[in-house]
Amino acid sequence: MSSPRDRPSSRPCPKAPQVTLSKVPPPTGAPAPADPPPKGSSRYAARSAGLLGALLALLAVLALSLAVGAKPLSLNEVWQGLVDSGSPGYTVVHEMRLPRTLLGLLVGAALGLSGAVMQSATRNPLGDPGLLGINAGAAAAVVSAISFLGLSSFLGYVWFAFAGAAAVSVAVYAIGGGRTATPTRLALAGAALNAALFSYVNAVMLLDTAALDRMRFWTVGSLATAHPGTVERVLPFVVAGLVLSLVLARPLNAVAMGDDSARALGADPARTRAAAIVAVTLLCGAATAACGPIVFVGLMVPHLVRALTGPDLRWMLPYCALLSPALMLGADVIGRVIARPSEVQVGVVTVVLGGPFFLYFVRRRRTVAS
Repeated sequence: MSSPRDRPSSRPCPKAPQVTLSKVPPPTGAPAPADPPPKGSSRYAARSAGLLGALLALLAVLALSLAVGAKPLSLNEVWQGLVDSGSPGYTVVHEMRLPRTLLGLLVGAALGLSGAVMQSATRNPLGDPGLLGINAGAAAAVVSAISFLGLSSFLGYVWFAFAGAAAVSVAVYAIGGGRTATPTRLALAGAALNAALFSYVNAVMLLDTAALDRMRFWTVGSLATAHPGTVERVLPFVVAGLVLSLVLARPLNAVAMGDDSARALGADPARTRAAAIVAVTLLCGAATAACGPIVFVGLMVPHLVRALTGPDLRWMLPYCALLSPALMLGADVIGRVIARPSEVQVGVVTVVLGGPFFLYFVRRRRTVAS
């Protein structure tokens, strides 16, 4: 038998004292260790740096647009032409290249913003300013004015084209269901009106040779007919559409997640889509009226920007407002130099650049889907 001394004690073992480790202060004069920057702040810094880079790229393309042409100018000559009325390049810069550059700046920003707004409002990644029939409405109004009213002034095209674009936008919204419109209904209504109006345009142009001759240059899309009066007429519409698009950035972010989610977040999908159509009409109608239907700019740039910023329109729209005119003016500069002494219209260059991108995008989506 074991003695009581050999038996295990039934009393509980005392708990080990808990030691609290306190932060040891750094030595006097030594810098405190810095906390790692939050993830959101680094992303904000990267996007801000990218926005600054886009601005610098736009400024570089603006300088090229003023310097490159049938008569090349150095940057010093361009500057003298801008500020000194007695310089040899003053007439070339002020009367020819400055209006063309400003119009390209406005039209490019308008097309890029309208494409981004349309893709978000319709939730269609292939959304383009021609999706809702706006280009077709503007073209139908212009060819009607030329054929039936004998309109021959380019500055007169602006008002008819803008009125046609606005009328078609209202018709698309009404046919698509009004306040109950859905992205699918809007896209179908726009496609139907687009086909009908372009059929009408082709019929009028085939029956009226004078209308064909006057419309041929406009329908290709060009900045060569830029005039200070054209810039002044389209500027208010582009500015109004720009402001409205920026205001709609947050509601469109909510609508992009679906109608139920948008309502849960406090946004009205019907009102947001109606306002988006108004913004697209102001932007794309003014751009189409000024230089004709130019395609692929509103499709390419939002997708390129989305790869950099993500789907947040609060960042996408400023990027599109800078990179779209850079692409537009860059295509215009390419068109001036590849066929000297004549030039290739900017609408042709954007098609050549945008066609391969469109095929790549469709093929990429098919690969992802499979």
